[in-house]
Amino acid sequence: MKFIQTKLADAWLIQPEVFKDARGFFLESYSQKEFKKQGIDINFIQDNHSFSKQKGVLRGLHFQKPPFAQSKLVRVIRGRIYDVIVDLRKKSPTFKKWQGFELSSENFLMLLVPRGFAHGFITLEDNTDFVYKCDNYYHPESEAGIIWNDVNLDINWPT
Repeated sequence: MKFIQTKLADAWLIQPEVFKDARGFFLESYSQKEFKKQGIDINFIQDNHSFSKQKGVLRGLHFQKPPFAQSKLVRVIRGRIYDVIVDLRKKSPTFKKWQGFELSSENFLMLLVPRGFAHGFITLEDNTDFVYKCDNYYHPESEAGIIWNDVNLDINWPT
C-alpha cells in the first residue's frame, strides 16, 4: 500500500498493491497496521455504498459539523469519478483550498478524506459504484454542504 500526500494537509491518495492473474485480481483495500505506519490512527465504524446510474451525477459537496465530523476512506469499485475535497479547517495551512482526483475501478486509487473536509464527486461513467468507510455515524442535524459551483472555490468540474 503506497500513501501519496496530496496538496491538502492530512489528505492522502492511496494506491493499494494489486495482484492480477488470469482469474482476476486481489487487493487489500484497508489495513489498520499500514495506516498506523503512516501515523494515521482512524477507527472506521461504518461502510457505505453509493450507486449512480448515469454519467454526470454530481453528489456533494457534503460534510458534517463537529463534533460529528467524519473522516472517510473512499474508492470506486465500478466505473469512474472525479472526486473533490475541500479543506474547511480554519487553522489549516490549506484552508479553503480544493483538490480533485480521478478514482476508478481501473486505477484502484483510494482517497482518505480527513475530518473537517467537504467531499463530493461527479460520475464520469454510467453505472458507477462508490464505497466508503466512515469514522463517525451519520448525524442529520450536523449535515451541511457547499454548492458545487461556489464562486469562491471555483472548482473545475469536468463536463
